[in-house]
Amino acid sequence: MKKDIEIPEVNNVFIAAVREQHEEYKTMDWNTYIINDTNEALEVVLIVSKGYDSKDATAIMRHTIKVLPAKSYAKIEFLQEDVLKLNNEFAVTYFVGSKMHEKTFLFRAKSIKESKLRELPIIPKLGILAE
Repeated sequence: MKKDIEIPEVNNVFIAAVREQHEEYKTMDWNTYIINDTNEALEVVLIVSKGYDSKDATAIMRHTIKVLPAKSYAKIEFLQEDVLKLNNEFAVTYFVGSKMHEKTFLFRAKSIKESKLRELPIIPKLGILAE
């Protein structure tokens, strides 16, 4: 039975950390985004995020996006400076048509830093892609 379940490989969907200025508070913050660089809309996108290491763990956060259009992106959450020292994991599940896709993305502890910024797909800002 298990051998009959097909879970397609996730391609051209990314999680990125972006350093950007908060409009109201004028602070430089890290925000995470999901990027859909495919030619199809992602439907019923579920994202479960958490930070952890061997001693500490954050609360689990859950996010839902009804539809993420092709070649678009959406903000997921703000990352506090305190959680950057932890592994930050984003488990993403979504549908394309009737097929479910899933992938877990990871920012390793202390990997989110300005020295690692680079161009991102779709988003016209610099950021860091999760593994």
